[in-house]
Amino acid sequence: MAYNWDNRVYFAIKYLYDIDGNGYLDERDFACIALRATIIEGKGEFSFSRLQEYQHIMLSLWEEMAELADFNKDLLQDGKITVDEFRQAVQQCCLGRRYEDFPQAMKMFIDSNFKMIDLNDDGIIDADEYRYNCITKFAIDDVEVVDEAYNNLLSDDDRRRGGLTLSRYQELYAEFLGNPQENCPAAYLFGPLSEIPMNELL
Repeated sequence: MAYNWDNRVYFAIKYLYDIDGNGYLDERDFACIALRATIIEGKGEFSFSRLQEYQHIMLSLWEEMAELADFNKDLLQDGKITVDEFRQAVQQCCLGRRYEDFPQAMKMFIDSNFKMIDLNDDGIIDADEYRYNCITKFAIDDVEVVDEAYNNLLSDDDRRRGGLTLSRYQELYAEFLGNPQENCPAAYLFGPLSEIPMNELL
């Protein structure tokens, strides 16, 4: 169950987008993501110009998501995207689609996410960077399960290259959100997942 499509979407909400952990998405979450990306990319150093670039990316993503997820047309009233609205939006714009078919702001988010994980800026996410990204997102008490997830994620070509390139990351991210199969390699993109009860999201 941890790697099925629904749980992967719930993981994305809880650990990638709902930064303040209040159980829904709003504009503040994306402002927080922009600042986080700036600081991580700068390895602690703050760049106002990079913050402005990330704010543009993340607030564009917020606006895009809000438009896609506002099924009951109440977003202008409360400024929130619920878990169910987010799930429906992902189902509508990502399920069965490739990276190239994703909305533009989401593609920009995926690319900026790659930059955050690629700490040494060599164009490859290697095992060390993957471990670091996993351990900073959610509770893990055994590094072996992280390494096993990384090995399950990699193709033979990835292993030859020493990790994930940007184009491969784009492909896997699209599959993480868009491939309904439970046992696809992309299910391991963000580490060893655990089943997320709905009450943890609400």
